[in-house]
Amino acid sequence: MKQTWRWFGPSDLVSIDDICQAGAHGVVSALHHVPSGAVWTSDEIARRHAEIATMKDGAPSGLTWDVVESLPVSESIKRQVGPWRDHIEAYKQSLRNLADSGIRIVCYNFMPVLDWTRTHLNWRLANGATCMRFDLTDFVAFDLFILNRAGAENDYPAGIVAEAKNRFAEMTDKRRAELERTVAFGLPGSVENLSLDDLRALLETYAAIDADTLRANLVAFLEEVVPVAREVGIRMCCHPDDPPFALLGLPRIMSTEDDYAFIMRAIDIAENGITLCSGSLGVRPENDLPGMMRRWGDRVHFIHLRNTKRESEGLPCSFHEAEHLDGDTNMVDLIEEILREEARRKAAGRADWNIPMRPDHGQDILDDLNRKGQPGYPAIGRLKGLAELRGVMMALSARFDLLGAQK
Repeated sequence: MKQTWRWFGPSDLVSIDDICQAGAHGVVSALHHVPSGAVWTSDEIARRHAEIATMKDGAPSGLTWDVVESLPVSESIKRQVGPWRDHIEAYKQSLRNLADSGIRIVCYNFMPVLDWTRTHLNWRLANGATCMRFDLTDFVAFDLFILNRAGAENDYPAGIVAEAKNRFAEMTDKRRAELERTVAFGLPGSVENLSLDDLRALLETYAAIDADTLRANLVAFLEEVVPVAREVGIRMCCHPDDPPFALLGLPRIMSTEDDYAFIMRAIDIAENGITLCSGSLGVRPENDLPGMMRRWGDRVHFIHLRNTKRESEGLPCSFHEAEHLDGDTNMVDLIEEILREEARRKAAGRADWNIPMRPDHGQDILDDLNRKGQPGYPAIGRLKGLAELRGVMMALSARFDLLGAQK
């Protein structure tokens, strides 16, 4: 796997120099300042390439921009309203401009309204580290008593509603405000945060959109943009829902292997692919990540290696961001399947045999605790995760070499 690192641009507290020292070989980035639905111009794309290629002292970094994450899909496209056709044309032009610059992989998602959703951005662990967490009771308290979403109580078991009521009554004003900010945090790297009124208005726009409608809109989007991606040599890959279950009455359509199977078969060409995020998919116990890689590996274009730990049974559930080798996903088995897929691709002569991965998220440890960086993207926590994942990769690669020699 090509080891990459997510970078949010010049405002990111983790610098290009830091990424070089972490030992990553490529960068995952996006133009977060460009509004959703607008064209990514060649000049803006070239500027980001130059920023990635240069260290603080002007020396070349040796790093390349390998993956776009994400080229956002507008809410108009997801709902097929307003200027959605113009936004699709803008998306196509952005793909052409990215391809002209050398980009070959574009990650996107089709989550309505919110990207990843958490209730805590710095939940304290027993060892003093902090992590992101989704507490179901806190989330229900937000939905019922802060957002005051109409009919929300019907979406949860009576026991959870009663527990949430008690939890909310015990919350300080500070915690209530923190919970509101955290749930409406918005896209990673985005400068846009939603107010409660913004969130209510957006939820209302989805009142008549169920999962089947949203899925049909995704297929329609892909029918338009994937042929362009194929023409210009870009592989597109959809990120799963995070968390992978319904929230706030919104449909979720990319949460399971069956969801991916539907989309892969609907647009059955190689450029329509998967971002395999072990953390998001791993929250659902029925998602077999090594098996999914084994069955759909030829359509996996980008990999997020992170781990989550479920704290409760059933779905929806509480969970937190675990250490990379210590959650509910067997990371060793998953990495072994990824390496097998790379070996198959290499033997077949595929140019894309070296699949880019990044150590996704990470716990805040050591000086991360004082830096107040992008939530979920600490420098040292991700460095630790990358080192652990790199060790597994190297050990398994050596094993594959021995097996090859025996043959």
